[in-house]
Parts: sequence; structure tokens; C-alpha cells
Amino acid sequence: METATILERAKLESWSDDEVVRRVLAGETALYEIIMRRYNQRLYRAARAILRDDAEAEDVLQETYVRAYQHLDQFAGRAQFSTWLTRIAVHEALARAGKRRRIQDVDADDQNGIGMDGLESKMPDPESQAARSEVSHLLEDAILSLPDGYRAVLMLRDVEEMSTTEAAEALDMTEDNVKVRLHRARAMLRKELYARAGATSSAAFQFMGTRCDRVVREVFRIISEQ
Repeated sequence: METATILERAKLESWSDDEVVRRVLAGETALYEIIMRRYNQRLYRAARAILRDDAEAEDVLQETYVRAYQHLDQFAGRAQFSTWLTRIAVHEALARAGKRRRIQDVDADDQNGIGMDGLESKMPDPESQAARSEVSHLLEDAILSLPDGYRAVLMLRDVEEMSTTEAAEALDMTEDNVKVRLHRARAMLRKELYARAGATSSAAFQFMGTRCDRVVREVFRIISEQ
């Protein structure tokens, strides 16, 4: 059956994540594309909030889907499938961020304390500069300016609109910690900017089109070779 036909069937019947997973485990591997397209944007936003790098965030998505597929039969159903998937992505992104931070610390020592973080923050890419007039991009800039411990919380709660419980499970935090960090993260944003852009936050950090297709193709390629 053609993938497009499968996706249309799933759309019409509104299959739940559990149903899709059950069918994939039963041998309908092509249906895994439904999961990827359903959560590409959420996982991208979560990884992007942690890593602040488009290419690395895309790599995290690919690794997340491959790992999830490899361990699909281990999904216990104690949490929502979307939360389980997000948690894999968050752990992968945090691991990469930690590794990068260690490398940067070594580089900083070699450069007499001048680390890459300082250089990066002063040299925004031309594409970001050109897009600053758009509200969604202004919101992205504001969110990415938050300290590491707050970006992911705000991204999952306010941009992805996950519940406090879901965000806590995905980030391995208590619900109280999520609430505190979210409150502080919101306070760090300029009230004027957030009042204007908050209503359009769902337009920020889009992961669609070519990038979405690329991740889907690459994950299926890796899966088929195992």
C-alpha cells in the first residue's frame, strides 16, 4: 500500500498513538511515518530549545525516532506515548549539550577564557537578523535568550502547550519545579514582546516541509538497514 494512502486512512480514522504503535509492532512498519509527522514539530522545538542549533536539533529528531523504533516493544504505556517520545528527545539533546559544553570548556581554557558561547551570542546569523521584523522570529529570539534551565520548560509548556504533568515527565522534574521555572521564564521575557507575540507562538520554530520530509526518509533508511 502506498504511504500516501496509509496516511490518508490514518487521518480519516484518527488513529490514536497506541493504535499506530500496535500496528507498527504487528508489522505495518510504514505507519511509523504517522508518528514522525505527528511529532516532528514538538520534538524539534524541544531539542532546539536545549541546543539552540537547527542542524543538531534535526539530528536529535532522527536519533530519537530510531531509538524509539528500536525499543517500541518496551513502551509500557505508563505515560502518554508523546511524553515517552519527548523524553527520549530531551535526554538526547541534553547529552549532546553536555558534551558540547565540555568541549567548549576545553576550548575556553586554550583561549585564555574566551569561550565559544560568548562569540556566538554576539554574532547572530544573517537570516535571524533579517527576520527580526516578524513577530514569530522576535519571540524565538526572546525564548532563546533565556538561561538553559528555563528554555525547555517554557518551550514545552507555552509553545507546545504540554500540561505541567507532561512537561515534568519529559524533563525529569517535579511538577512544582516546572511551575517555578515557567513562572521565572515568563518573567524574564519583556512583557511588551510577550503580549504581542504570545498569541502567535504556535508559528515559532516551525519544522515542516523539506526538513520534515528529510527526517522521515532518513529514519526509514536507517530502520531498513537494521
